[in-house]
Amino acid sequence: MRTYLLRRLALLALVLVGVSLLTFTISHVIPADPARQAAGPRASDKQVQALRHKLGLDRPLPEQYVNYMAGLLRGDFGYSLTSRRPVAEDLKDHFPATIELALAAMLLSLIVGIPLGVASAVYKDSFLDHAGRVVCIAGVALPIFWLALIFQLVFYRWLNIFPSGMRIATGMMPPPAVTGLYTVDSVLARNWPALASSLWHLAMPAIVLAFASLAWIARVTRTSVLETLGHDYVRTARSKGLTERSVVYRHVLRNALIPTVTLIGLQVGALLAGVFLIEIIYSWPGIGFYTVNAVMALDFNAIMSTTLLVAVVYTLVNLVVDVIYVALDPRITYT
Repeated sequence: MRTYLLRRLALLALVLVGVSLLTFTISHVIPADPARQAAGPRASDKQVQALRHKLGLDRPLPEQYVNYMAGLLRGDFGYSLTSRRPVAEDLKDHFPATIELALAAMLLSLIVGIPLGVASAVYKDSFLDHAGRVVCIAGVALPIFWLALIFQLVFYRWLNIFPSGMRIATGMMPPPAVTGLYTVDSVLARNWPALASSLWHLAMPAIVLAFASLAWIARVTRTSVLETLGHDYVRTARSKGLTERSVVYRHVLRNALIPTVTLIGLQVGALLAGVFLIEIIYSWPGIGFYTVNAVMALDFNAIMSTTLLVAVVYTLVNLVVDVIYVALDPRITYT
């Protein structure tokens, strides 16, 4: 296992090089001038040229890429043209908000999706199964941006149940930053009004973001549980007099979870992609909101850094999924 993990971590470096090279090439072949964008419309050509030289944009692309990667190895993510700050400080401020939203969405997907899939399989062709199927089809078919706008219209504009966006109520001080996650920091500070406000603001974007992942998890779990229920060891467990609940959750579910765990690893990528839309619609100050502004301003350093950060998270999550396989099925080994 140790050798396998080291090999995967070594491959992670190759993945990051590939992602960085692809992102750098695409962002720099766009027919636009970030120096002109940063200098402003009233800047003279001489001022723009001086800024372009200061940022190193007048050098050949291979040299720019090598300089950027050399700085990255030193922990220097560059300077953001959007915020006028080091990109590392921007990521430190914005990334916890995205982590909080993505974790809440994934938690909702697991809490609802897995039990729904199990119940649909155990009570096959019942009303519960058909209702779950409708929910899953809707989750897969409905575009996330449309669903986010509809939720905002219904639950904010008409019913006034949830706020329209942001992480905490206007005028309320955020809890002291420890993890950057408002819900966790509120608990650590025992600031219960801030916790209630954070959960209230988190609920609607997390539900919308979780909807599609929930649907996929429920459908895959249902299919896997149905297949596992037909195995001989399940009939043997029932013949020993075990309750149906014990058979399903102690014998069936563990063996049926491997396809679901695989899907969960893949859904992390879908959640990170959906975050960009959700954060814009709900004014959630995460890396999605930050990256969209960086793209509009042609902020190369910010674009490169957020892309690499997402690639690292996605790769590490799938590495964790491979480790979970061993815990679920001892027959799986990595040599």
